[in-house]
Amino acid sequence: MVRRILWASLGLAPITIAMHFLLHPGATTDFVLAAASLIPLAWLIGEATEHAAHHTGPGVGGFLNATFGNAPELIIALFAVSDGLFEVVRGSLTGSVIGNLLLVLGFSLFFGGKGALDRWSSFLSLALVAAAVGLLLIPSIPGWDGDPDRRSLAELSILPALVLLVVYLVATWYSLRRHRLAHIAAEPEEMAAWSLRRSLLVLAAATVVTALVAEILVGSLDEFADNAGLSEFFVAAVIVAIVGNAAEHGGAVVVAARGKIRLAAEIALASSAQVAVFLIPAVALLSWLIDPLALSLRPVEIGVLAASVLATTALIADGRSSRLKGLLLVAAYVGAAVAFFVAGDR
Repeated sequence: MVRRILWASLGLAPITIAMHFLLHPGATTDFVLAAASLIPLAWLIGEATEHAAHHTGPGVGGFLNATFGNAPELIIALFAVSDGLFEVVRGSLTGSVIGNLLLVLGFSLFFGGKGALDRWSSFLSLALVAAAVGLLLIPSIPGWDGDPDRRSLAELSILPALVLLVVYLVATWYSLRRHRLAHIAAEPEEMAAWSLRRSLLVLAAATVVTALVAEILVGSLDEFADNAGLSEFFVAAVIVAIVGNAAEHGGAVVVAARGKIRLAAEIALASSAQVAVFLIPAVALLSWLIDPLALSLRPVEIGVLAASVLATTALIADGRSSRLKGLLLVAAYVGAAVAFFVAGDR
């Protein structure tokens, strides 16, 4: 019954897009429709990823979900750069890393319950995020004094961005090679009903539609934030980040609820690492084609990022999941959101 409702509600996405571009219903209606549309789209991405994982194994399955799930964030970030909303871009990307580490992984562990995690893959993802935090200190610390968007800081962001991209490519190559060998050595699983080609096509189509819907939702957030009396930074770091990660949120939780906690953790951690060492530097470098972006994160962003890595590492160090660990991660995310709310704008 639930699956039928989700399949039927996929029709909300074209309705949302058509109403936005043809009828111009207003920001509030756009926000509600777009938010509702993202729920079945996130489920569809999770569904397609699970089918693809039957062919590729959990490691590559998590990588696929992270890749497709982060596409809306890249599009949202570049649109924000073109509008000169640099604080929104930095906040949303930082919030995305934190959201995946604490909120998505937390809900995955809670709904998945007890199970084994891939410690090697988990620690690799956490190490990548930690490396990103360290390198982002280079343009961030000078930005704590003076204009954080000055061109010199944008230029100072180029080298860390390039290093992060190289680290991402090397880590991805080793990770995929390891998972491929492990998958070949493992006992063959019963294949899913969908072929790998169909799974990838559904993932691609769902990602494109998700990007369009997410853009509509983000475009309606300003009016919502004004009415709610929220700071631009909080909206970016919490609301926009959650919206951009809707695919990972829904996909990971659905997979975890079906007992595939290993794959769910891969989705959350791989997505967090990919935002930190690929999406953030990619946005910074691509911004030079539009308007140079400085990766000058605020002290509260650096602090919460570092704390998130430490908390997640401590909780999953034994390679086991549990509902309690999930609750603790979600509670940590609530604390991070409160810190962002209190921090307000610069």
